Amino acid sequence: MPQMILPLIPEGATRLSDLVSVFRSEKNWTYYIGLFPIYSHGAEDFRLFRLITSMLIDSGACNHSDIIKKFGVSKSSVNRSLKKFRSGGAESFFKRKPGGRKGTVLRPAVLEQAQSLLDGGLSRYDTARELGIKTDTLRKAIEHRRLREHKPSEVSRESSDKSSRNAEDAAAAQGMGTACTRVMERVFASFGQSLEADMRFEPCMDVPNGGVLCALPALVSNGLLEGAGKLLGRIKGYYSTIHILLLLAFMSLCRIKSAEKLKSHPPGELGKLLGLDRAPEVRCLREKMDALSAGNAAEIWAAHLSKHWMDAEPQAAGTLYVDGHVRVYHGELTKLPRRYVSRQRLCLRGTTDYWVNDAIGRPFFLIEKAIDPGLLKVLEQSIIPRLLEDIPNQPDETALAENPYLCRFVLVFDREGYSPAFFGRIWREHRIACITYHKHPKDQWPTNCFEEQSVLMPGGEKVTMRLAEMGTLVGSGKSAFWVREVRKLTDSGHQTSLISTGYDMAHTQLAVKMFSRWCQENFFKYMKQHFEIDMLCEYGIVEFPDTEKVVNPGWRELDRSRNQLQSRIRYRRARFAEMTMHPKIESDLEKYQNWLKQKGDLLEEIEQLEHHMQSLKGKLKQTAKHITWADLADKDKFHRLIPGRKRLVDTIRMIAYRSETAMAGLLTGPTVNMSDARKLLQDLFVANADILPDSENKRLRVRIHNASTPVANRSLDALFEELNKAEMKYPGTDLRITYEHVFRKT
Repeated sequence: MPQMILPLIPEGATRLSDLVSVFRSEKNWTYYIGLFPIYSHGAEDFRLFRLITSMLIDSGACNHSDIIKKFGVSKSSVNRSLKKFRSGGAESFFKRKPGGRKGTVLRPAVLEQAQSLLDGGLSRYDTARELGIKTDTLRKAIEHRRLREHKPSEVSRESSDKSSRNAEDAAAAQGMGTACTRVMERVFASFGQSLEADMRFEPCMDVPNGGVLCALPALVSNGLLEGAGKLLGRIKGYYSTIHILLLLAFMSLCRIKSAEKLKSHPPGELGKLLGLDRAPEVRCLREKMDALSAGNAAEIWAAHLSKHWMDAEPQAAGTLYVDGHVRVYHGELTKLPRRYVSRQRLCLRGTTDYWVNDAIGRPFFLIEKAIDPGLLKVLEQSIIPRLLEDIPNQPDETALAENPYLCRFVLVFDREGYSPAFFGRIWREHRIACITYHKHPKDQWPTNCFEEQSVLMPGGEKVTMRLAEMGTLVGSGKSAFWVREVRKLTDSGHQTSLISTGYDMAHTQLAVKMFSRWCQENFFKYMKQHFEIDMLCEYGIVEFPDTEKVVNPGWRELDRSRNQLQSRIRYRRARFAEMTMHPKIESDLEKYQNWLKQKGDLLEEIEQLEHHMQSLKGKLKQTAKHITWADLADKDKFHRLIPGRKRLVDTIRMIAYRSETAMAGLLTGPTVNMSDARKLLQDLFVANADILPDSENKRLRVRIHNASTPVANRSLDALFEELNKAEMKYPGTDLRITYEHVFRKT
């Protein structure tokens, strides 16, 4: 008869099953049957752990679920280890894989030197650079335990943690304010004895939003500090222009959407990202923003950046997308004119911003129109003259004369800009090509005209379209103009028509450019959701100059009456024609006389309406369509929202968006699309990080805490390697920034 074992377990052990328990200490794990130890292994010996758990499952002492629940390992890992044990026995866990790593690069002498550099606190990137080897080679050596990488606590024992900083910042509130630990510097700045605070980094662990420092190379390369010192307004005191611009850019990327939102973030922790004791408070930040955007400084800086971006990428500036975005205003300071908001299908009060973007949605500039004259007027009066000056590498007059079909650049917009007269005018005067949807396409084209074409979209996607092309005469009279018409046949049989004056391009190129217009719609949606481009940055209004041209309200009312009258006349003429085509029989005298009377009354009403129409047309000719602001009646006047601070913040948001797009391009690949890459970056920007300055080696180490999954960590490791190649120095210092993940077990 088998001996029965009482279900007893040692004190402090964890029960795995009715018979088996495990006692886990910092160094060893011991397995018991009852009170008798049977197995033991080191706390980090994973091979023995897999072997022992496989033996327990195979013998029936435990179930799969016991191991999975108690140790938190995956089901696939347990099944894989059990299969390995049953097929190869215990020795299969200790066999070296055939064709193991030879270590042809990391010879013993190189390994010893690498370990010495790692012991000295160098990062993987710097160690690999010092030895002249690939970072991937060093990483694999660390993973296979041929090298040992120090834990954060071993590298920086004097670093402050979040708790100690919090206590220090709170204690400072009894003096100058929360986290104001640089007392003397602030005192000197308040008396004008110092120009600005020095950027001085201190070793800090677990800094919130520290991952946003990874965006510094992209922000600087996209012009965050380009011309800011000369073009923006001057600010005095403790904080400099660099401090404020960096803070605003970090806020945009961390989705801190307004200055008021800073109140919910510890100012001392944000200050650590700037090399300061704390970030400016809300009131101070507003004052600095007002000083930077004083006068027309923000607009001048934005124009400078737009030209800088075009000069950096002339090809991207060759095709530009123009569209309007209505910023709805719900305040009561003024009653702005109503605009039709397509996303809400309502007419709401607001201001229209006309954005100019490239083919992948990156913005170049925007033009605000509180008094909106329409897309065509804005194009002709504001956008085209600016583009003629700013776009680089335009063909000269000789090249244009030699090739009558060559254009300077291409503008793409929606049906709001449809105007054959406009297309012909800007082609003849400036040789600018336009692409838009056909507003009045004629009969359906035969389906056998369409051919299947494989095209490459600006984002890199390959798309198949069924396309056809013909020449089309648009407009009438003197404005008639021959253009190229390209149609796309959809699966439902619908033919989407576009027209263009891009005579020297393939019809597939025209289709790609037109159907890439959704990049701008996606840009508006993303900016509204993540960067709050509709949010007011300040409350206030300003007067319009008396010379500003506006549509005459009297003319608008007459024009509305004329349109209504035309509709009434059109309906009654159609009714009169119907009665004429279907007369009553004369034999039925009563019905015939009623028919004659109705027809006569209708004809008399038409003549009266036409007479009234002639009178309205005469009044319209005598009434000016546009008048100056000074001539506008007081009841029709409104005010403009203050543009300064808003213009500065919009420019920072454009830089942040372009920077995020550039970083996302480094992350995209076969398994990571643009949407996934942006989500990775959003998580990265708000991740905690360790900031470790090394003044002797003039280096600033930024160690990002691990992401939620190993896949994300691998993608970010590749991103850090690319960022480290830039050897970026933190603005205002001589510290070269290096990025890495914190120590994690591999």
